[in-house]
Amino acid sequence: MKAKIVTGVLAAAVLAVTTGTASATTSYWMRVSGHFSPPNAFVASSALTYDKGLVPPASSIQVAQHGTESGMTVSMRVWGLVPGHKYGAHVHQKSCGADPEAAGGHYQNVVDPKRVTAENELWLDFTADADGNGKAKVHKKWGVRPGGAGSIVIHDKPGASGDRVACFSVPFTSIS
Repeated sequence: MKAKIVTGVLAAAVLAVTTGTASATTSYWMRVSGHFSPPNAFVASSALTYDKGLVPPASSIQVAQHGTESGMTVSMRVWGLVPGHKYGAHVHQKSCGADPEAAGGHYQNVVDPKRVTAENELWLDFTADADGNGKAKVHKKWGVRPGGAGSIVIHDKPGASGDRVACFSVPFTSIS
């Protein structure tokens, strides 16, 4: 029981590698995991659920990011959500907070309120399987700006909008 109560980041790693070739290539990777808990939980968590019906406390999330000078891939896995439900998920500008709006707006490669599209943003929409598990992956030919992305927000429906039902603070990284 105590193991399920433990919340927050389970594991995080960031690694940058430069090869010794004539045209050096730098790459990075990051992976972080957590268990969702309500914002008012006794033990603070980097994974918050705002709708316990759609994202139950103790359900889990893992986010990984890998990048090089030619682009990046962000992947997400979730466990323990509502079987068969279609969720939206997007990278947002800021870290999570008790108020679902604390994460700010969607991260955009080209900041433009008229370009709320999957091509200009990092969308990770998914449908939970029969066990309530889901996954999504997106690859972009660009990377995030340093300090420009701080979380993944899970929405109650796929697409550009929907109610914010959960948030996971993520230490996104980039090549600077």
